[in-house]
Amino acid sequence: MINTTNYTVNLSSYSIGADCYKQIPYAARFLGKKVVVIGGKTALAKSKDAIIEGVKDSDIKILDFIWYGGECTHENSHMLMDMPIVQEADILFAVGGGRAIDTVKYAAHLMDKPLFTFPTVGSNCAAFSAQAIMYHPGGSFRGNFPTKPCNHCFINSSIIADSPEPLFWAGIGDALSKEFEVVFASKYDQLFHTTLLGQQISRVCTAPILENGKKALDDFRSHTNSFELIQVILDIIISTGLASNLTTTTDNSYYYNSMLAHCIYYGSTVTKKGHNHLHGEVVALGTLVQVAYDEDMEMVKKLMEFNYSIGLPVCFDDIEIDIEEEYETMFNKFQSSAAWKHKPACVNKEQFYKVMQQVNEMGRAFKQEKANA
Repeated sequence: MINTTNYTVNLSSYSIGADCYKQIPYAARFLGKKVVVIGGKTALAKSKDAIIEGVKDSDIKILDFIWYGGECTHENSHMLMDMPIVQEADILFAVGGGRAIDTVKYAAHLMDKPLFTFPTVGSNCAAFSAQAIMYHPGGSFRGNFPTKPCNHCFINSSIIADSPEPLFWAGIGDALSKEFEVVFASKYDQLFHTTLLGQQISRVCTAPILENGKKALDDFRSHTNSFELIQVILDIIISTGLASNLTTTTDNSYYYNSMLAHCIYYGSTVTKKGHNHLHGEVVALGTLVQVAYDEDMEMVKKLMEFNYSIGLPVCFDDIEIDIEEEYETMFNKFQSSAAWKHKPACVNKEQFYKVMQQVNEMGRAFKQEKANA
């Protein structure tokens, strides 16, 4: 068990705004001068000029812009680590979505190099979290691997507002899970300062999404850099990332960061068609199951209304998973996840299946009611 009287917590700093890349030289002033920029092809194309402009007239030297490899795998992280130009760099810049950032984050962690993250989509908290969600080369879930968090995160709201809509839409669904998973996972244990702080931060992740989510999505579609859009972007990347970092430990003594909603996602990666759906899309449905397992049916109805209002799933039919046929396959996958390994004693395989069935039937009835209205 972690020593609660002698430990270190590393938290990241961040900048947000259309001009935030101009803060790169200041953030790097104690860390080094030579950088290599690594990310997805589209992300690099969209951010390259802004990054170059951001370090203009400074002593920052960009050694190269490198593609991360296309998948978040150990193999790609090690491929990057073996590159002489990556070894030469003082700081690694990770640019793109969750998979690109986690690939670079894992490499930076193993190389013990400073890391700056540049999320180009508002789809998850990878840019701010202290873990890498890794996959096998074939695409199936491999595991959650603890890493150091980034030194600084640069959230260019203009670039994010120009990213693919489905990723932001799914990011809303992913962020909506944080409070319900963290509170459920931790409420049976005695918490100390760090975990209690993480739990309380998770409690501010839900309201901004429910209050601003629909308008933020509308503003995203119209490329309007509104208050609501900024609040939701910060919720997705920063609030959930902070909660994640404070509710996870590298020595595996506790893990409250994710629970049943993410188990459903991990299981979906090995189903016939569920793996075709976006991470946050599946997690949004998993959140309904998570809340139903905690027997808060009023909140399930509220979340179902919200999901339906922006097109997120409300039943397993929406993510093309036949739970009667595929539950065993899903279970065989997610039982190896950190979330399942650290589940509260009240969680078991049989009850989880029953609650999934219950939510599926509720979602079907909800959709039918809406269709008949």
